[in-house]
Amino acid sequence: MYLEIVTPEASLVAGEVESITVPGVDGEFQMLNNHAPIVSVLQKGKVKFKGNPTIAEGFEKKFSQEDGKWVLEISGGTIECNNNRVIVLAD
Repeated sequence: MYLEIVTPEASLVAGEVESITVPGVDGEFQMLNNHAPIVSVLQKGKVKFKGNPTIAEGFEKKFSQEDGKWVLEISGGTIECNNNRVIVLAD
């Protein structure tokens, strides 16, 4: 599936991933290929994804690795998943 992570600063991530886990307001949830369409509000926490999408130049230090996944700390935001395309608008 295709993942984009966008912040007020820049588009941080774009590319193919195997999975993405996000901090929903009712708890953490994960999306894999062919996930049902969803729009959700995100709370403070970690966005984790597995794969090798392009991380924008100059923003690599915002990401860490944990259990073979990339990790980005966010303070909130929204997520939309539709047709194997996931867009995270993060604060």
